[in-house]
Amino acid sequence: MTSTSTAPRDLRDFYEDPSVPVASGDARSLRQARMLAEAIGPATTRTSVVLDIGCGDGTAAATAAPLLAGHRVVGVDWSQDALKRAHTQLPYVVRGELTDGGLPFADGAADAVLFSEVIEHLVDPDSALDELRRVLRPGGHLMLSTPNLAAWYNRGLLLAGVQPVFSEVSLRGIHGRPGSEVVGHLRLYTARALREFVAASGFDVVRVAGAPFHGVPRPLRALDRLACAVPSASSILLLHARRT
Repeated sequence: MTSTSTAPRDLRDFYEDPSVPVASGDARSLRQARMLAEAIGPATTRTSVVLDIGCGDGTAAATAAPLLAGHRVVGVDWSQDALKRAHTQLPYVVRGELTDGGLPFADGAADAVLFSEVIEHLVDPDSALDELRRVLRPGGHLMLSTPNLAAWYNRGLLLAGVQPVFSEVSLRGIHGRPGSEVVGHLRLYTARALREFVAASGFDVVRVAGAPFHGVPRPLRALDRLACAVPSASSILLLHARRT
């Protein structure tokens, strides 16, 4: 998981722990990969450089790789341990941070960036998007995913006075919400907030789509898949934007 240099040391240690869950499921990864493949097209005329920023163990990029045949997918993370695990799935991995100039790439070097469930963990998402914009070429693609604060079940939970799923008040335990895993979310977005934030950071938002969450109880998973038809109520937000 990519972080910023302003993150407390104990938060960095938290994300270094390989037992901390870092993804919302294969369905999200596959939907996001399909959106990216559709955006950049086949590698018939040129090879695109795709950076998976905050690649973690490389699962998202490995899911996308078969759909991006001929393109170069590079995993990037600040965690050396994560990069070791990612290298078992990806041929290219490099260390980098989401600080000003912290990614080891020239301005406009990338055709696309995968930013899978990273932004909700960041202390300074503004600087992070500035750095992503720097490494993307003009017109380059940003494919971002993040949990939805306004997921259909969170709306009901809030009405009942229950802490929403995905939100956290402690790194040490679960308090006031369903679930059993602490995952270190620092901020959450609704579809509207995410769209406005990305647009204000120098991107043209092309599309916002929805994806299901593997942690939804089995009896409710069909409903969760149906909710993807209304992205503002889906479990996971998938956003495609292009650098201006």
